[in-house]
Amino acid sequence: MLSRIEINPKKLGGKPVIKGTRIPVYLILDLLANGWTIEEILDNYPQLKREDVLEAIKYASMILKEEEYVEVLS
Repeated sequence: MLSRIEINPKKLGGKPVIKGTRIPVYLILDLLANGWTIEEILDNYPQLKREDVLEAIKYASMILKEEEYVEVLS
């Protein structure tokens, strides 16, 4: 399914990272949210491949699809 993302309790406290790195998925998403292009990310993090960035986006999408909204009544 997702071959480029790993979750290991011994790496960054179990946060999802790009396999073979210590680059967390959230960092890639933060950079994109702040206007970085995929090319800028790859230039600044040469250990990453385009497929890594795309899979980070796909991972986030999968997580959000599973998230449930619970309304709290006060």
